[in-house]
Amino acid sequence: MTMDGILFDVDDTLVDTRGAFARALEAVRAEHLPHVPAERDPEILSHWRTDPGGFYSRYTRGEMDHVTQRRHRAALLHETFGAAPVTETSFEAWDALFWGTFERSWTAHDDARAAIDAVLAAGLRVGVVTNAATELQERKLKAAGLGDLPVLVGVDTLGFGKPDPRVFLEGARKLGTEPSRTACVGDEPTVDALAAHEAGLTGVWLDRAGHRRGPGYAGHALPGSGLPGSGLSDAALSGALASGVAEPGTGQPGGGQPGPAGSSPAESAPAEPNAAQRAVLRGDPQNPEALRAAGVVVVETLAQLPAALGY
Repeated sequence: MTMDGILFDVDDTLVDTRGAFARALEAVRAEHLPHVPAERDPEILSHWRTDPGGFYSRYTRGEMDHVTQRRHRAALLHETFGAAPVTETSFEAWDALFWGTFERSWTAHDDARAAIDAVLAAGLRVGVVTNAATELQERKLKAAGLGDLPVLVGVDTLGFGKPDPRVFLEGARKLGTEPSRTACVGDEPTVDALAAHEAGLTGVWLDRAGHRRGPGYAGHALPGSGLPGSGLSDAALSGALASGVAEPGTGQPGGGQPGPAGSSPAESAPAEPNAAQRAVLRGDPQNPEALRAAGVVVVETLAQLPAALGY
């Protein structure tokens, strides 16, 4: 394959967000869930990262703001682990502890800097597409020593985030590369890699050791897409893969926001998913072999990218 550019996700791709969340949630558990033993910290972390209420997905679709999704997730966490209810008043202290610890814990993965330098040395263009706000991710990358990496598309750029295909297409447009000659690397197999593949890019799943999400992952990642438990038809799955989720009353995916300049309804026409894609979305969305069969490139470290992508 021939690449002209690579788009990177930020969280758990370049920055060790899982580790930062772990430290933040350990602080929260000690202060606000003192009855929960430290041995259950991995369960708390898994609950946060799988987002069983689907609140972060609602944020990426433009349905709520960042702080509101965090308050809902905090409330569900407390309910799940038998802690006192989270109120608007108590959330202020909760969030100050959580977010303050989280920000102080931002560090890059050990292979991130070398991977970016290798892309640049090969003469390829490089940038970021992310499901968080642009300003937040710029601060995060700077804190992690990766501040030279441009954030091309954040969730605030179009008003919605991945897996909508327009996010990846806008990233390639801003990078100045054709989608077919652009790779997108991310830690989420469906939201990043499979969705990028469906948008016409080379989708790369970074399957870091110890970084997979727990049971229930992706149950809310592609609402209406035929993910485990949805029971939807292939026609519904086709539409979700091609154009995101239709916002009620708009007929537009991701809240009815306009796509990048030059896009047209024909460019978002649903394509029938093949058997491999259905297997990924209806089975285990973290199954490397199923993802490879669906057309996704799978690597375990960023150091494997040059060999995997041929640069």
